[in-house]
Amino acid sequence: MPDDYAALLADLEAEQLDTQAVLRDIEVDEWFRATPAKGWDVRDTIAHLADTDEIAVDTCTEGARPLNDFATTLASPEDVTLWGVLRGRRRRGTDVLAWWEETSAVERDTLAHLDPATRVPWGLGMRPNSFVTARLMEAWAHSLDVHTALGVAKPARDRLRHVAWLGYRALPYAFSVAGRERPPGELRVELSLPSGDHCELGPADAPNLVTGPADEFCRLFVHRLTLSEATALRADGDGAVAALEVARAFL
Repeated sequence: MPDDYAALLADLEAEQLDTQAVLRDIEVDEWFRATPAKGWDVRDTIAHLADTDEIAVDTCTEGARPLNDFATTLASPEDVTLWGVLRGRRRRGTDVLAWWEETSAVERDTLAHLDPATRVPWGLGMRPNSFVTARLMEAWAHSLDVHTALGVAKPARDRLRHVAWLGYRALPYAFSVAGRERPPGELRVELSLPSGDHCELGPADAPNLVTGPADEFCRLFVHRLTLSEATALRADGDGAVAALEVARAFL
């Protein structure tokens, strides 16, 4: 396994385990606290993660519910998401947590054995490193919601670099979803990580530049922060401004 892929998997594991540790000691009523995701409580959020981890495993192993096949059996992508939430609503919060602990461990083991040259048939398909990054982004974004619901601050970690990378790579898709044409010129992103290290994306001589803290950049790209709230981000150039306006790191 390449060292960078192993490090990426380790960051996915750390993200999942950190959230699971927060949930182990919460009270029964806290499982039903509303999150920023409309209509979802903490239990719903963790059920969604557990279910999508199962789907991820089946997608990688040609199991019972690979995403692209499963999606064709339902009316809309939203129904795929709802499926997991409804499974969770039949269980106690602690049982949902145990479910996610099991499925996330199986997911990590499955991802560790993927051929780096293969394409995971998730949507249009992606390489294993991109797929693991997408799973990390999903775990982190929903963990934000859980922390918010519980009134607990979520510590920022250097693994945010992966979420930032995904957001940067997803910009063509973000402009497409927004129905906007991307301004000309390359984009450079320079972000400060919690450790004091830096995450740099795009060519150094790009005419458009975004700078600021990685945590704020990533929260904007998963729609847990509005552009008006992202006061520490700076955009220089029309392309940089537009990128922050359409920011989106998810399908």
